[in-house]
Amino acid sequence: MVDSKPAAKAKPKPAAKAKPKPAAKAKPIEKAKPKPAAKAKPVEKAKPKEKLVDKTSRPIVIDATDHIAGRLSSNVAKLLLQGNRVAVINSEKIMMSGRRRGIIDEYKQFLKISSILHPKHGPFHPRRPDTIISRMIRGMLPRDKPSGKEALSRLRVYIGIPRDVKSLERIQIEKAKIRKSSALYTTMEDLSRNVGWN
Repeated sequence: MVDSKPAAKAKPKPAAKAKPKPAAKAKPIEKAKPKPAAKAKPVEKAKPKEKLVDKTSRPIVIDATDHIAGRLSSNVAKLLLQGNRVAVINSEKIMMSGRRRGIIDEYKQFLKISSILHPKHGPFHPRRPDTIISRMIRGMLPRDKPSGKEALSRLRVYIGIPRDVKSLERIQIEKAKIRKSSALYTTMEDLSRNVGWN
């Protein structure tokens, strides 16, 4: 027999009502702020170049009377490397500290150093007071570099006081002066006379 009851219809479930989302608040449109113009950097003024010492300018004249040889030489070397022209006068009155006999004997030993082949090949040993001091100052300069060669070319050492510097102002280096009686030192003239200077 056919079932006369109609099949129960499934009731459709009511669709869940979607809750309306609150509308996002519209962000106020920011007006583009004009960027501040980049400040122009102040143009750096070209620094004036340090003035090189004019080779025609007057030299620094140092009266070397009663100065100790080593201290005088080191101070003169510094002045030369700074670009100054230096003239050392009265080089025969420069003092050597130490025992007189020891200084002379040591220099005579130095004179024996020579080339095996021929003395003309050097080394050449100065015997005059001015050349001895020039050699000492040269040893305190970087003479293999251009700066040392230029510095050495600005040096003049004299025995006595020559005419061309007589009118110039003379200075003395206080740090290089002797602090005891001159009788306790050996003069450069005395040393030179004993090693062959006439």
